[in-house]
Amino acid sequence: MAQLNVDEFLARFRERAAAVRERGIPPLEGEARRAWIESAEHDFVDYSLVGRAEWALEDDALVLRIPLKD
Repeated sequence: MAQLNVDEFLARFRERAAAVRERGIPPLEGEARRAWIESAEHDFVDYSLVGRAEWALEDDALVLRIPLKD
């Protein structure tokens, strides 16, 4: 198994959040367009929350603390 670099792991989530925000909307109409936008919004929230996490090792477990306020 590869070694986990937590700082790089969290950076990848920040990069994914930025990529979701920057990508364009494909040529979709109606319900498909609404579903695509909703999925992108969820992706952005998920990736940005994890990307903002502070981490610690506690009892051989990786603990991510996600601030909910800016």
